Amino acid sequence: MVKTKSVKHKKFGTLLGVFIPSVLTILGLIMYLRFGWVIGNVGLGWTLIIVILASSITFITGLSASAIATNMNIGVGGEYYMVSRSLGIELGGAIGIPLYFCRTLSVTFYCFGLAEATLMFWPPDWGPIPTYTVQLIAASIIIIITLVSSKSADFVLKLQIPILILVSLSIIALFAGVFSGPMKSPSFEASYATAPEGFWYVFAVFFPAVTGFTTGIGMSGDLKDSKKSIPKGTLGAILICLIIYLLIPIVLSLSNQLESTQLLDAERGIINWTSVAFLGTALIVPAVLGAILSSALGSILNGPRVLQALSADGLVPKKFSKLSKSGQPTIATWVTGAIALFAVLLGDLNTIAVLVSVLFLTLYITINLSAALEVIVAEPHYRPEIKIPWYISLTGAIGAIAVMLLISPIASVIALTIEIGIYFYLRRRSLEQNWGDVSSGFLLNIAKRALLNHNKRKRNPRNWRPQTLLFVRNINESIQIIKLGAAISENHGVLTICHLVTLDEHSSFDSVENLRIKLQKEVQKYGLDVFCEVNVVQDIRSGTIQVAKAHGIAGLKSNTIMEGVSTTSKGRIGQLIKLKEMEMAGKNIIYAHTNPRIKKYLKNTITIWWRGQDSNADLMLLLAYLIELNRDYQDYKVEILSIVKDHDQVKDLKFYIKSQLSLGRITAKVEVIVSQEHVNTIIKERSKRSKIVMLGLPTLKSGEENTKAKWIEDMSFELATVLFVYNAGMADAVPKLLENES
Repeated sequence: MVKTKSVKHKKFGTLLGVFIPSVLTILGLIMYLRFGWVIGNVGLGWTLIIVILASSITFITGLSASAIATNMNIGVGGEYYMVSRSLGIELGGAIGIPLYFCRTLSVTFYCFGLAEATLMFWPPDWGPIPTYTVQLIAASIIIIITLVSSKSADFVLKLQIPILILVSLSIIALFAGVFSGPMKSPSFEASYATAPEGFWYVFAVFFPAVTGFTTGIGMSGDLKDSKKSIPKGTLGAILICLIIYLLIPIVLSLSNQLESTQLLDAERGIINWTSVAFLGTALIVPAVLGAILSSALGSILNGPRVLQALSADGLVPKKFSKLSKSGQPTIATWVTGAIALFAVLLGDLNTIAVLVSVLFLTLYITINLSAALEVIVAEPHYRPEIKIPWYISLTGAIGAIAVMLLISPIASVIALTIEIGIYFYLRRRSLEQNWGDVSSGFLLNIAKRALLNHNKRKRNPRNWRPQTLLFVRNINESIQIIKLGAAISENHGVLTICHLVTLDEHSSFDSVENLRIKLQKEVQKYGLDVFCEVNVVQDIRSGTIQVAKAHGIAGLKSNTIMEGVSTTSKGRIGQLIKLKEMEMAGKNIIYAHTNPRIKKYLKNTITIWWRGQDSNADLMLLLAYLIELNRDYQDYKVEILSIVKDHDQVKDLKFYIKSQLSLGRITAKVEVIVSQEHVNTIIKERSKRSKIVMLGLPTLKSGEENTKAKWIEDMSFELATVLFVYNAGMADAVPKLLENES
């Protein structure tokens, strides 16, 4: 995690930092362009409904953002900061990176619009306007606002005060012009004359007019008190603009100076205002130019701050989080200006504009989902001053999804594809975060519900799964055994790797937790999805038994204990002694040994030695089947070997083994060997080319410890990989697992 260098700079309050930027972004160019067209197509009544519906989505999103803001100090990055701290760094990055480019491209859009608008002042005697003029003017504007914003956010924000005055005067001028002139009864009839696609098409075209309220949130890192300013400034801006947006269509529809054909012409938006408003062009044109400039200034302030936040969290190079002496993200601002300048060369950006609108809507979706999940999960740390029911925030998210699809289904798919791609890329990078997010609590709640439901059900042998507890000393030295444990449990059960620490080695909880994290990282290097834990015990031998007996939660108890074969005679004897205690606790045992030095001439074969003692063969058969299901072992073949001393026993034993295979729908080669040689000699000779060999551990009788320990040693060190299997906890379960469903 990269930390942004602490630099003292001027902080802003609610009015200058949040309210004015948000109001000016909402009361932007679209306000002047769209209202007449909407009224002409759907009439006054439906226009008001469109305004209320659109503003409801933004108001709910504003409420969700306010709830999150009152629960934490929002750092630099605004919306990105909110999402990343609620849903995690990967989802935050998936939203934040596209958000940055949207803000940056918005600079280009607005500067293009401002450049085109200024051409109304082109003197006729200068001749025709050159084709490249708009691009040159747009580029010049980008350079100027980039230089200004990199030096002082204070100057840029204060520049918006006179712009707000101009916009306010233009609205007052409209009202004054209408009420001082001839008026008529408003039309409530919907004609759809220039919008044959219908009501929802008109809604989708109008919706961008109510967006932009998050501009103030984007200044979060520059606010004196984000908890106070974001809710007041954002919600205040949305409500004030809602009132204005409800009044403007009423006023326009009352004017007798505007014919229906004039309202229906989308290109006459500004002309309609100037023809009706008091002082007309003198007040409307400066306001329009100011509104466009204000939107460009808001984007050039917000974009670099998103890049700064992404840099501080390690998602982009750390140099972008560097601040100037005045506290401005200078490098991030220059980079943003450079990208915006390059976008000028692309020329027509109308196609990209639709994608940008949709990407902004995905931001609204995630803000609402963040607030909803925080309430549902109810983490102890989530105590917002503004409390919003989860279903309200969820309604806002659904509304934003609907608008996305209305605007452009294709752009929606492209936007989601981009964000999903970024998310999985960040997941592969295994980024670290030093804050808690709602995903942990959400997953815990799901796990809790699943365990409760699982615990209510009657245990059925058919539902048995290997819940394996694997004891290891060193991850790298035991990696082959760990991979086998994962093959048995990873896809069809749970594998937990346990490292025991004695009281002498234990220093503090932090040291134990750090060791657990280290183990988890080492395992992840091998691409294994397993759990890791560290337990403090008095001594290793007794600790193994204690942890094995107690391990698990609710109905999800460990049922299989696995560890490597001890390298000492005393250790192997100790492992055998543990068998009885594990049997009493209902735990199966797997002792594993691998010989990395034995590599040549090996076949992808799992050899099971069927000795007919206890239920070990059944369990070995099930383990072999589970291993085969794993991707790394799919080309392995299972063979079952058994030894008899009389030819008369061959037919019956082979029939019995094959019948068991048939019950379990398991394919394996079966061979019964007739021999008078010592069993150990036959096993070693016939298994020497098998990659995995399974041998059953018979029930230990008193006084047999030394003999069995020597047998384990003899079998272990001449074969590639040996699994010594003891069925202590599922003697009745395995046959039922191998049966056909009735």
